[in-house]
Amino acid sequence: MLVLSRKKNETIIIDDQITVTIVEIRGDKVKLGIEAPSTVSVDRREVWEAKRRNQSNPANAITPDRSPI
Repeated sequence: MLVLSRKKNETIIIDDQITVTIVEIRGDKVKLGIEAPSTVSVDRREVWEAKRRNQSNPANAITPDRSPI
């Protein structure tokens, strides 16, 4: 894992196609702005994990008649 220190409005570039900018720092929370090609999926970890669970068990998938887990 690469660990970087950044200040507000500073940016990192990943693989010449993804830009991560520190938008706001408030207390122990950091707000990030992420620019990536539409072909790159960007999710919070908990959303990513839910998607993986739903892929392995389609019965958990959200349908128009069901609410999310």
